[in-house]
Amino acid sequence: AVQLVESEGGSVQPGGSLRLSCTASGFSNSTYCMAWFRQAPGKEREGVADIDPMDGSTTYTDSVKGRFTISQDNAKTTLYLQMGSLKREDTGMYYCAAVLRYGRCPPYHVYNYWGQGTQVTVSS
Repeated sequence: AVQLVESEGGSVQPGGSLRLSCTASGFSNSTYCMAWFRQAPGKEREGVADIDPMDGSTTYTDSVKGRFTISQDNAKTTLYLQMGSLKREDTGMYYCAAVLRYGRCPPYHVYNYWGQGTQVTVSS
């Protein structure tokens, strides 16, 4: 079974940086797209960034472009999210997610494997 385990999040001041990681297991020989989601208090969960393991291509939601970077290790079993220039509105629960890749990485709403989530708080 696919399992995703996020690293501990943290609390950081506005303008600061933080890196999240997610360790995946159970992928066997299949190829999985991976992504980061977040859910702010009182809001719906949103996709933040995803990465296609076949070519390393990435996409980002507009609010994090230029500030966040998603990446993977060579084994494609550890996912990272480097967050910089953090803002208060980046506060929320961050989730690692995965989905089996069929031809290309699907839209965010198709992701069906989830980590337990890790809290990121941006506050002075």
